[in-house]
Amino acid sequence: MIHIVLIKPEIPPNTGNIIRLCANTGYYLHLVKPLGFDLSDRNLIRAGLDYHDLTNLQIHNSLNDFINLIQPSRILGTTAKAKKYYTKINFKKNDAILFGSESKGLDKETLDRIAKENIFKLPMVPNNRSLNLSNATAVIIYESWKQLNFEGSI
Repeated sequence: MIHIVLIKPEIPPNTGNIIRLCANTGYYLHLVKPLGFDLSDRNLIRAGLDYHDLTNLQIHNSLNDFINLIQPSRILGTTAKAKKYYTKINFKKNDAILFGSESKGLDKETLDRIAKENIFKLPMVPNNRSLNLSNATAVIIYESWKQLNFEGSI
């Protein structure tokens, strides 16, 4: 399946929502340190409800650690600054989709490591900064899962 990678997530309820989302879609979730919260945070637990045990969740000390361990076939990145829309991406099994922190997004160093054709955005009206991380992740997960014919669903 596809790997969702949150780099330096900051807000526990967003990560909790994404834990629940990944549990319900069969996607793998990876958190890259530093985390802006403790994994026992009550807001994270409440948002994830009882889905923590059903999620394929791994924590990594760095993006390099993630790449070396998982060896994704492609790395894709999301940023509001991209020109290409997410609907123009042909998602594939074993892709890794990177999402940056809520306050900063993906930094330049990370974006520079990703092939330009693999960087995309979700459209928004002008003069807005970004979408909520868990909402943006949900849109991307369901688009990519649709392209994989909802593999593993009932």
